Amino acid sequence: MMTMIPILETPLGRLYEADCVTVMKSLETETVDLAFADPPFNLGKEYTSGINDDLSEDRYLDWCQAWLLEMVRVLKPGGSLFLWNLPKWNLPLGSMLREHLTFRHWITVDIKYSLPIPQRLYPSNYSLLYFVKGARPAIFHPDRIPTPCCRHCGGELRDYGGYKSKMNPLGVNLSDVWTDIPPVRHAKYKRRGANALALKLMDRVVSMASDPGSLVLDPFGGSGTTYAAAELTGRRWIGSELDCSAIVERFDRLEDDRSHLKEIHQNKNTLFTETDLARRRKSGKPLPKEYRIPQPTAADCGCSSLDDQSDFFAAG
Repeated sequence: MMTMIPILETPLGRLYEADCVTVMKSLETETVDLAFADPPFNLGKEYTSGINDDLSEDRYLDWCQAWLLEMVRVLKPGGSLFLWNLPKWNLPLGSMLREHLTFRHWITVDIKYSLPIPQRLYPSNYSLLYFVKGARPAIFHPDRIPTPCCRHCGGELRDYGGYKSKMNPLGVNLSDVWTDIPPVRHAKYKRRGANALALKLMDRVVSMASDPGSLVLDPFGGSGTTYAAAELTGRRWIGSELDCSAIVERFDRLEDDRSHLKEIHQNKNTLFTETDLARRRKSGKPLPKEYRIPQPTAADCGCSSLDDQSDFFAAG
């Protein structure tokens, strides 16, 4: 295997400023627990790396197949692969992946980034394909999410009637349609001009398909969201990007992501958020006693707490 020098290295991870296929070819076969890819979408955007983002359809799909096959090769038996892209591209790419992996889910993520396009429906969803190497995943513990509540009074948006006592106190089952992932617009969290993945999205993927100590691969580092989520939850990680400046800068200020992630963890694996409970109290709607709401623990969400991991990772 070729020896490569990382441009960024932490106690848990290594980032290479190099072509993703070159980096993956340097990895041993079947060593990765979770592989996630958010490639360029071939929309003609300008990237600081200078790549051509306006290929013919055939050339784009051939290029995607080259790096996807490397991701498949390095994935462990039972390992999970997630592919983030537009539905247009995930249709043929998903068909190709089915020749090598077992399909689990097509997850639809509702995020409204762009303006309406004339003569077309308003595009507001992204496709997240979930595959596993083998018959079933070796690691699978999806988050639970809070029950949807009114943003004014905190009351439930669904009437659970006589089933309140049967509701899981750790929250509602996660479905394959995610409507609670925000676009990254705040300057504090937006690390580059191109669209960035939300930390909430990557924390959900990393929590679902890996454990502390697992190895996470992301060959398209972008703004570094996958690496931040892995680093702050005690996962080992490896990644690449042609221009790593935004990622290196992010890791110099990782405390911002640390505080953001603590907030995210406080609002998952619980049936009601503290914000919704406060709204209920303010509007005079106390929580019915039929609900059972213990405080969630790190074991409940399938990962170590951020505070307990202080010895596992560096803050920059």
